[in-house]
Amino acid sequence: MIINILERDREVIETSSFKLKGPYIKIVESTLKIVRAELKETNNYARSKNMKLIKKGKDDTFTEYLFIHGGYEDIRRYMNIRLRNRTEELISIYFTKSGNQYN
Repeated sequence: MIINILERDREVIETSSFKLKGPYIKIVESTLKIVRAELKETNNYARSKNMKLIKKGKDDTFTEYLFIHGGYEDIRRYMNIRLRNRTEELISIYFTKSGNQYN
C-alpha cells in the first residue's frame, strides 16, 4: 500500500507546477527504495516460514485479510480508517529514515 501511494505521489509531483521538483522526487524515490528493500526482506521471511497473507475483500468500512501459517487460517478484518492512519504513520517513519541518509 505504501509503495502504491508513494508512486502516485511521485507522479503528482512530476506533473505539478512545483518550481523545484528534484528534492521532493529524491525524497520519495529514496523512501521507495527503503520500503521495497524492507518488503523484499519481509517476503523472504514469510516464504521461509511458509506464511501467506491474502487480501480477501474490502467494503466502505473494513478490509478483510486471510493469514495462513502452519496449516492454520485466520481471517481478520481491519477498519479502513485504521489502515489509512497506520499507513500515514509508516510513511512518516520512512521519510525520516530517508532523510537520515542525506545527513
